[in-house]
Amino acid sequence: MGNNTADAGFHPKSGVRQTLTGSMLYCLTWASDVSEEREMKTHRFCIRLDVVFVIVLLNLSLVSTASAAQYKVLHAFGTGTDGGGLYSGVAFDRKGNLYGVTSGGGAYGDGTVYKLKPQKDGTWAEKILRSFRNGDPDGQEPDGTLIFDATGNLYGTTQLGGAHHAGTAFEMSPGPAGWTFNVLYDFCALPGCSDSGSTSAGLVMFDAHHLYGVSSTVFELSSDNGVWTENALYTFCSQPDCRDGTGAYAGLIFDNKGNLYGTTSAGGTYPPACPVSGGCGVVFKLKPLDDGTWKYRVLHRFAAFPHDGQNPGSGALTLDNAGSLYGTTAHGGTHYCYGGCGTVFNLTPQPNGHWKETILHNFKKGSGGSGPGAGVVFDKAGNLYGTTVDGGTDCDCGVVYRLSPNPDGTWTYSVLHRFTGYDGAQPAANLILDEQGNLYGTAITGGDGGYGVVFEIKP
Repeated sequence: MGNNTADAGFHPKSGVRQTLTGSMLYCLTWASDVSEEREMKTHRFCIRLDVVFVIVLLNLSLVSTASAAQYKVLHAFGTGTDGGGLYSGVAFDRKGNLYGVTSGGGAYGDGTVYKLKPQKDGTWAEKILRSFRNGDPDGQEPDGTLIFDATGNLYGTTQLGGAHHAGTAFEMSPGPAGWTFNVLYDFCALPGCSDSGSTSAGLVMFDAHHLYGVSSTVFELSSDNGVWTENALYTFCSQPDCRDGTGAYAGLIFDNKGNLYGTTSAGGTYPPACPVSGGCGVVFKLKPLDDGTWKYRVLHRFAAFPHDGQNPGSGALTLDNAGSLYGTTAHGGTHYCYGGCGTVFNLTPQPNGHWKETILHNFKKGSGGSGPGAGVVFDKAGNLYGTTVDGGTDCDCGVVYRLSPNPDGTWTYSVLHRFTGYDGAQPAANLILDEQGNLYGTAITGGDGGYGVVFEIKP
């Protein structure tokens, strides 16, 4: 990324396809916006498996001594009508099964909803619950992480398909005969449509009748007698020069007062403070008011000072018990990685109403990982966990990392796992933890089948 272009975080677009080009080469292609005019730039990542094998041998001692964490691939995608392209994370049900989506593959090539069930022998069995097809009225290319309600129903989104070819919000309900699929809402980006078009982020639930998400707006889906309607709470780029942010790819989170928080990958601060022509992104808050409207506020514009982070990725923010926010930026920071290697940041509310940013970690090119696309999550001890898309081994396949708080307010960074290609590559979604503190996540590509993996780490 040069000084006049914007690779605004890691946000895959529609039409992403992985291609197995031979027994020794895996390739991944994606696109990103490179200017405020929304010009598209194509990226291509390939793994030579024979080269990866040499890299693994050269780095074996590095990987084995970096941490005592135990890494395990629960499922490698890419066999038969299996799915592929895991840009979102996984979710647990009450029985310990994992659920997720793939943006491609399946019986028809346009994505799946899948379930992974733990077996007595320690393996995990996959079951495809839904395969999407091109032009599917139920949607195609699901991308956001799934969520559960209190009764075990699943909710998710697709980027394409549906009645208006701009994606859908859907619900899946378990029953004696299997899972039933129901479209809650058909997004629309056509002239005359009142809503905001497709979304690549998942949904967040306030209650059984209210779901929230982002696209070119922050939107609310509400149910009345089983009929779901959309209401735009705020439209991005409503301020001059998009100082309020644009390009929202990460999901939203709620605090205990019902406020919403999120990020945009672009907009906010512009050159010369921000080296990216499309802007460096913002952190925002939406507060519900008594009259039913919502008040939008920018809490932080990135590139606010030298070596600040730039361009938050597709991972949602995290809140601690004191109401502070934690997240990552794909670029910026103190180290050079073709636009900055990225940061982990903290935003803390101040008595005067402002929010103070603190950089907890500056990524740098190399074995420690760089370019975090995912956000961070807490364990019960107060440690933060996340992933990077780049760095690690020489294949630049990414890492899983931990940040541990110190008494003096600093944080200690350690790598739990470096991806090699065979065990996955390019993890870009938020991790989750089980009750024992084990981590679960996804990698977009790599694995035995070449189309991504679901993995477990026991730290």
